[in-house]
Amino acid sequence: MDWGARVGSLLYDGETVEERVSLGESGVVVTSHRVLVFTPDRAGPNFRQVDRPNVDGVGRRTSGESRFLEGGLKALVAGVALVVAGQLVSLDSLARGVSLDSGSAATAPGLGGMMSTLQTLLSLVARLDDLMVLFGGLALVLSAVALGVYAWSRERLLVVEVAGGDDVELPASGDDVAIERLRTALLPGDAPPEAGRATPPADDPLA
Repeated sequence: MDWGARVGSLLYDGETVEERVSLGESGVVVTSHRVLVFTPDRAGPNFRQVDRPNVDGVGRRTSGESRFLEGGLKALVAGVALVVAGQLVSLDSLARGVSLDSGSAATAPGLGGMMSTLQTLLSLVARLDDLMVLFGGLALVLSAVALGVYAWSRERLLVVEVAGGDDVELPASGDDVAIERLRTALLPGDAPPEAGRATPPADDPLA
């Protein structure tokens, strides 16, 4: 969709274009009455409009899949804790110090099976530190994957802050000039209204 070609059909009688900024497939048009935002390459509506009195500011924001960040950090903490615990705690030496002599158990019916079960549990305890290191390593691998997905999903956004409504977000990878142009057009500070308005380009067909 060529959003630039559709601006003229969206203007009210007497409404004029003061600034337009292209951000890839998206774009923002500041008029004398409104802010027209075109986002055909993003999820949600392709077009939004905000009355200029409702615009609180223009800024930057970084977005990302926060659930991967949260999960990755949890897995990182768990992985480090398990690996450290597995390295510091030597359970195999503790288990080797315990001996269950089942020789005398033959005189007590049923005790032989119980002693065998306890010996199996002791054998598992002896390997517990190795298992902690193993599962800790797996948790660290999972953490690396989750944090990698989060880093890949991060995106710098240009944000038009709307009073009483949802902010409008557009992709703005390093485009600081676009942000300053919109700030100048929308938030001229204490300058007189006419002085703070940007002059449309000479080749602008809507000028």
